[in-house]
Amino acid sequence: MVEVNFSPEVDIKRTVEIIRNLRNDPMGGWIDLPRAVNMEELNRIKASAEEIAEKSEVMVCIGIGGSYLGHRAIIEALGNKSDVEIVYAGNCLSERELNKALRQVGDRDFTVNVISKSGTTLEPARAFAVFKQKLIEKYGADEAAQRIYATTDAKTGTLHDEAVSAGYTRFVVPDDIGGRYSVLSAVGLLPLCVAGVDVDTLLAGAAEMAAAFSDENLAVNAGVMNENPVVKYAWMRYLLGQKGYDTEVFASFEPSTTYFNEWLKQLFGESEGKNKQGVWPASVVYSTDLHSLGQFMQDGRRNLWETIIDFPTDEMNEKVVKAVKVAHAAGGIPVLNVKVSSFDEKGFGELIYFFEMACAMSAKLFGVNPFDQPGVEAYKAQLKKLL
Repeated sequence: MVEVNFSPEVDIKRTVEIIRNLRNDPMGGWIDLPRAVNMEELNRIKASAEEIAEKSEVMVCIGIGGSYLGHRAIIEALGNKSDVEIVYAGNCLSERELNKALRQVGDRDFTVNVISKSGTTLEPARAFAVFKQKLIEKYGADEAAQRIYATTDAKTGTLHDEAVSAGYTRFVVPDDIGGRYSVLSAVGLLPLCVAGVDVDTLLAGAAEMAAAFSDENLAVNAGVMNENPVVKYAWMRYLLGQKGYDTEVFASFEPSTTYFNEWLKQLFGESEGKNKQGVWPASVVYSTDLHSLGQFMQDGRRNLWETIIDFPTDEMNEKVVKAVKVAHAAGGIPVLNVKVSSFDEKGFGELIYFFEMACAMSAKLFGVNPFDQPGVEAYKAQLKKLL
């Protein structure tokens, strides 16, 4: 279970109202997802992961934003436990990075998992076109189609239509789950299975966190919501924001969690940053960043707070965690501690759900929609004009 070390004043009535509002939102499908797993689809995902392992040395995972950050964060943290190397592409428009990914694959046998709801987002569409051509050149059109696994819309879209026409193996990006909340859906589960991550334990950890927010629990136990760590964290963020703290620095102490920090920044940045509201999400990895950004944390502007993601770790890192808490609190910044039960699939399942629900609640407290991203759409429109 995730624990926190602070107890802000919580408005229970408003909290329950927000949770029920989130549950009824057309994009709230992620809320019950860990407790209502589609076992037929999960078994298809596991079977496809076995197929990929049998015929590939490499899987190229193509996606951007929520289509890759969440599962990459878990794989980077826990390590790839399979013999299939995962190469990431389609998360930028750099020609150098695309060529680097091509070199990583080289002449080895490979498959592609392309993840895009529409199929028209420029970064993954461009990378997919390049790697699809490489597949065709290496294996011929028919076998190439058998080596493409498309995670996309259930009914419509460019990628959906191509996948149906060409006979790609298809998995669904749910209509009621946005990209940055999708890591526990097929979007994340296929790459995680290929990497040998125990997705059953991951989902079980998330389900434990989700149980507190079920309809049945709210009906009989809403009064204890002020003791829930998710609720405490969401309210603490909101109250700090109201006091003028406009930057949150997520601090981890394991270099392998760097991509988890990146997932957090997308989750909070896209969910909260609207209508001139929200808190700017930043991140550090200690002890490395104590020798650079640590100076600012200790003695710079006091417009920020620090959220320490406190995993069980080795003895030396434990001492660093304690030193940071004392030093930075003495430096005049609020230090929040989010303690995770274990550095494994269960712990990450708990943590993913903790931050997803806390983020959605926090956005509602700030008065914005957690599930749209109008600023991203504005950038896309401008880029299309230039192209």
